Amino acid sequence: MNLQTRANKIVELLEKHYPAKIALNFKNPLQLLVATILSAQCTDARVNMVTKELFKKYKTAHDFANADLKTFEQEIRSTGFYRNKAKNIIAAAKKIVDDYNGKVPNTMEELLTLPGVARKTANVVLTGAFGKIEGIVVDTHVRRLSQRLGLTKNNDPKKIEQDLMKIIPKERWGTFSLQLIYHGRQVCKAKKPLCYECFLKDYCPYTPKTKKPEVKNENKN
Repeated sequence: MNLQTRANKIVELLEKHYPAKIALNFKNPLQLLVATILSAQCTDARVNMVTKELFKKYKTAHDFANADLKTFEQEIRSTGFYRNKAKNIIAAAKKIVDDYNGKVPNTMEELLTLPGVARKTANVVLTGAFGKIEGIVVDTHVRRLSQRLGLTKNNDPKKIEQDLMKIIPKERWGTFSLQLIYHGRQVCKAKKPLCYECFLKDYCPYTPKTKKPEVKNENKN
């Protein structure tokens, strides 16, 4: 089975098993941008807990731009790496106010000018907030699974994205990464992938595949 045929089958199976919905809660592009920055090295569930209160206080780019750094750090502390995230969010908000009339830009080129925004974050915002498909989000899950599934041999996220864009239909770029992330969290885990219950195992060259744990016989008779 060639690479393209396997990729098509993987996309088809992911579509059957997982929703095509961003797990982060947001109501506008600014909220999605902030939530995505906060999600680095943090669970979506934790981010949603933090933003539930955060978005009540900070409603516009001006609000974030004028936030007190130390106070803001403590408000997002539980998401981890809070100092760097706070600095980037406030700086990004200031640039949005100064250069984009307080509105989150809707092009890849412009989004990449914002502090703390690389292609991963830009792709999330473009797809989730603006319905624009310009690339594939490559986070740690997408990187790991793409390699295990034999869809790329690269380690660099930019090169992985380019490899995936060649074999995944463009209309599936946004949903593909979301569904691969779900699969990475639930089945194809980093340390102990559940290969024995994976619906992609027939199309996955990853070895050695983990085996289903044996049930110990506790009958002492």
